[in-house]
Amino acid sequence: MRRGLFSSVVVLSVAGLAAICAPASAAPDAPRLAAVNDWSFAISTDVDSDAAVQRLAPYDLVVVDGELTKKGRVRQLQDQGALVLAYLSVGTIESFRSWYAKAKPYRMELWGDWGEWYANVRKPGYRKLILDRVAPETVAKGFDGLFLDNVDMIDGHSKQRGAMFKLVRKLAALVHKRNGFLFAQNGAKTIKPVWGALDGWNREDVSWTYDFDRKRYVRQRPADTAEAQAALERLSDAGLLVTATDYTRAGDAAAEDEAIANACEAGALPYVSNISLTRIPLNPLTCP
Repeated sequence: MRRGLFSSVVVLSVAGLAAICAPASAAPDAPRLAAVNDWSFAISTDVDSDAAVQRLAPYDLVVVDGELTKKGRVRQLQDQGALVLAYLSVGTIESFRSWYAKAKPYRMELWGDWGEWYANVRKPGYRKLILDRVAPETVAKGFDGLFLDNVDMIDGHSKQRGAMFKLVRKLAALVHKRNGFLFAQNGAKTIKPVWGALDGWNREDVSWTYDFDRKRYVRQRPADTAEAQAALERLSDAGLLVTATDYTRAGDAAAEDEAIANACEAGALPYVSNISLTRIPLNPLTCP
């Protein structure tokens, strides 16, 4: 949720990144994705203003909220040169969505950290809602594809696996027939059966994350960072564009530099923000 091959996690200054940031893995297969050098995970940004759109102008790839972003703003972002993906959570049900009343019967337990419910993807009615209404209405706005969240909910709901894989493959068919792209995030091992349906993959919390229990930003254990880096390399080798998102306290330059360094070492495009994803870096974060 918007939410290495080191024996220990290192902290480097921006000036020191070049020595370790050469991408370790292959470039993505799609030429349009291969041209992407940076990205913004701007799903908490209201882009319904010229100023907000302009704020995202420097980025090659922009992920925005699929429902709340209007068609005209999608076109503006594209005219600035960005590939624009629509964020869509398929593994949870969010109460603020216009389709909430239709999705409500398919709620499972509440995910307290985010105030949303896990979705019973096994129910045909839920998949039909996503495939016949939500996703088509979203891509019809002209997005370059979808960015799926919470596909990895099957980590804790194993009975949902088959249905989730079926849903992801059908969403891939929907966007690919429009020459679009499908991204997902997290749960690399769990979602391996649908790697071939994806064009990109994001790994959250590679180096830094937010601890909801302690209400603070914390560094990941070195072993967890190494595991996340290895997953990024595997999916990059599989031909996907890989990105990494870390969450840090505002003004913590050392944590940001560390996150960038570890992402770049794994061949991923870095992004660093706060846990709510309301902080957009002034300049795109790139690997030398």
